[in-house]
Amino acid sequence: MKVRILHLIWALCLISGVAHGLFERTAIKKNIPHKDAGQKTTAPAPESTEAVTRWQQEGKDNGSQGTDNELTYDEAPVAVQEALSILQNIRTPQSRLARFEKASGFAGTSMYYAKEAFFFLFMNGPRTDDYLQTGTSERKLSKPLAKAVDLLESAAKEQEPDALFLLAEMNFFGNFTHPRNYKEAFRKYNDLASLNGNSSAQHMVGFMYATGIGDAVARDQAKALMYHTFAALGGNTKSQMTAAYRHHSGIGTPRNCNEAAFWYKHVADKAIAFSRSGPPGGQILHQKDIYRLADENGGVYGEGASVVSSGLNANKAGPNSDSHANIDDVLEYLDLMSRKGDLKATFSLGKLHYDGTRTTKRNWKTARAYFRIVARKYWARDGSVLTEDDGIGRVASKAAGYLGRMSLRGEGMEQSFEKALVWFKRGLVNGDALCQYELGLMYLNGFGVRKDPVTAADYFKAAANQDFTAAQSYLGQLFLDQGDVSTAIRYFELAARHSHIEAFYHLAEISNNGIGRERSCVVATSYYKLVAEKAETIHSAFPEANDAYNAGDSESALVNYMMAAEQGYESAQANVAYLLDSFKSIFSLDSMLPWKKPRSALLRNTVLALIYWTRSAKQSNIDSMVKMGDYYLGGHGAEADMEKAAACYQTAAETHQSAQARWNLGWIHENGLGVEQDFHLAKRFYDQALETNQEAYLPVTLSLFKLRIRSFWNTITRGKVNSIQPDPKPNKKDFSFNEWLSNFLEDPHPYYHGAEDEDFPEPSPENDYMDEIDESIIESLVILGLAGALAFLVYYRQQRQNNHRREMERQQQQSQSQQQQSADQVPEQQGATQGAPMAGQQADGGFFPPPDDPNFGQWVAGGVGH
Repeated sequence: MKVRILHLIWALCLISGVAHGLFERTAIKKNIPHKDAGQKTTAPAPESTEAVTRWQQEGKDNGSQGTDNELTYDEAPVAVQEALSILQNIRTPQSRLARFEKASGFAGTSMYYAKEAFFFLFMNGPRTDDYLQTGTSERKLSKPLAKAVDLLESAAKEQEPDALFLLAEMNFFGNFTHPRNYKEAFRKYNDLASLNGNSSAQHMVGFMYATGIGDAVARDQAKALMYHTFAALGGNTKSQMTAAYRHHSGIGTPRNCNEAAFWYKHVADKAIAFSRSGPPGGQILHQKDIYRLADENGGVYGEGASVVSSGLNANKAGPNSDSHANIDDVLEYLDLMSRKGDLKATFSLGKLHYDGTRTTKRNWKTARAYFRIVARKYWARDGSVLTEDDGIGRVASKAAGYLGRMSLRGEGMEQSFEKALVWFKRGLVNGDALCQYELGLMYLNGFGVRKDPVTAADYFKAAANQDFTAAQSYLGQLFLDQGDVSTAIRYFELAARHSHIEAFYHLAEISNNGIGRERSCVVATSYYKLVAEKAETIHSAFPEANDAYNAGDSESALVNYMMAAEQGYESAQANVAYLLDSFKSIFSLDSMLPWKKPRSALLRNTVLALIYWTRSAKQSNIDSMVKMGDYYLGGHGAEADMEKAAACYQTAAETHQSAQARWNLGWIHENGLGVEQDFHLAKRFYDQALETNQEAYLPVTLSLFKLRIRSFWNTITRGKVNSIQPDPKPNKKDFSFNEWLSNFLEDPHPYYHGAEDEDFPEPSPENDYMDEIDESIIESLVILGLAGALAFLVYYRQQRQNNHRREMERQQQQSQSQQQQSADQVPEQQGATQGAPMAGQQADGGFFPPPDDPNFGQWVAGGVGH
């Protein structure tokens, strides 16, 4: 209902604006100046740009200057065209103090620093302050620019929309070397929005009300939302994004999930249409231009102190970040390895040139050359295999997939479905996922083959099983078309893990319409927002902002980042806050250096800085949350509020990632700012900061040293602050052996001393805990009994063997003594005695049975029978 009312209001405003414009134009037509006595004549209505030039010259000859010449209604459009032709010939001068590109290699690096040193020593001078100048002087326009501005101003007086828009853009963005004048830009945008309901002008008026940029107008979030809503109803994508984010976050209006989903869906529909446009497979959305400026320098607090460069995230960069590796060095290393015959390095070179990076553009021709080098190592021209090496085959199949893709999409070569099919079939032999996906795409759409969704599904499934994201998304669409919502959702969620835009969009549609599950506005809005932000090309200006920042134009960068920040981009919000932040260090040398150019007034706005730190923090930026606490602690951009500062630090510390937040909590507890002063709690937070980030050893050690001194003084002076307490020891009583034994015999549960009866419920038939304990004890006793019996048998056997050995030794000794006695008494019987066997002696003269004797086994078993 609310949306319909907004549509009605917009329609009425649009009708009234158009009618007002038509009325004014009719009045202008009817009141064309005519020649009277005593009045200067004007030239007739020009019909070409040459006529406008003659009209201007005649005006000068008659004594008129610049905008004193009045145009008629029919003359205004021609004047705009003449002004455009002049503006197009104006070249933006390049500042000699612009940043230099740092080249790789010794020579390039030396030249870079030589230039920097030259401009530092000879091209800088002390800052000149015009103390004698009381008024503000406007920058003088060049003659061509002044001529174009005069033409546009004359046309704007006749309510020419194009002239109003051009003048507004020139005053706001500083186009064509025109000086910025935000107040004049606001007037022109406002006039154009009131004239005919121009959605672009309404968007800019809403933006200026939201930010109050350049003090052109006071910030008014309600008016900002109103103008953005009118522009969004007029189809302006930027305002649709802004209105969606404001309803999503509750800026200038209460949070309204349905309104946010409504506007985000409008942008998501445009984003998905843009993604599906272009060559087969759609547009490639890399989002290389969306990044945080602070992260390139180690984070908001610098290397090792920020979340992005410390603790668990130390030395980890995003997929589009070059902060930890120079891309030129990477290319040089890969090229070296490629020359040595490393095919993986050659393939990586091709992929880098095909995808491009943030600092290097895509080069399809070079990428194709590297891919062909890899493919020729495995296939001959006729397609025959040259080697049976599986490693070379897998790398060659990946290269074949990219060569086929470039042929299919016509990237760097003429589009050819036949060549693409050949390459995909070659790579299919080794099971390459990209080849499987692209073949599925060809069969699904009939690119050079017959249309066959079943065959396409088979190829998509094979690629999806290898976790190929695009194949998972397409397979989900096929299942969704067949009505199998649960299987479709499963594949969409698999693809969403890798941020696939189609998967996000279908999950948003399923959640928004309640297909196969209960409708969830929150989930739908989140997915729509992700889809809309992935197609930043259609509504944001990140490349322009990045280029301006790299060129040293901080003001232009700020304006472009701010427009993206109003649309809800967290990285843009962090960039705006970072550019506006004047408190990057406690001791700043900028004011002491005479050649250091002061920050412009546009970049000195602590209120806006706090606003964008807050919005970035609400989107889970931990460093922004800590910075937000710093602003409340120091009273920057708002009144000092220690409780809010402590809340910000506590929230950031709960993530277990920010050592800076934990250190700040220790500091405010040490000094009692916004919280009760507590030295012991401060020590705990300092210790946690060191546990989170080992690089914080020095500041934590110094802080603990100071804290212990303060705590010691507080203790000896009997201060009221809680001093540092020793770590408590476990409350355990030392029992004597007799006490322990008596307690063990008397207490059925000695290890649960002090436990209440209700802590141990009665056993139930469903969960007989006590029976399980008894059964385990019985089993343990049985096992112990068997082990004891086995030990006893082994011991008994050993004793039997020992007794038998001793008995045999005793018998042998008796035999020897008897033989000695017989030898002494009856010498003549010695031979007969020696020939007869002794008692217990074997026939061969031995006392042990031979191996072939039946009693040998019994003897080995323990001497049984002897």
